[in-house]
Amino acid sequence: MLRHEFRPGRFVAGAFLTAAGVIYAGDAGGAWEIPWFALIPLVVGGLCLAGAVGVTGRAVRRRRLGDRTGHRGGTRTDPAG
Repeated sequence: MLRHEFRPGRFVAGAFLTAAGVIYAGDAGGAWEIPWFALIPLVVGGLCLAGAVGVTGRAVRRRRLGDRTGHRGGTRTDPAG
């Protein structure tokens, strides 16, 4: 199987949306009662947290890649482009 890079933002988003699905399934199955608006903060908060984790993960990944290749970002020094 081919390896892929770990995307922590997508993992967090998936975890929160899975939790929301489990809560809705429990409500539909009669295990508990929740109001219809109760999951809005869970989903919105999870997506905001996933965005923050994704941005942080990308910054860490870019920094590690720059350390590995010797390129630290910034402007290009080659005038030919």
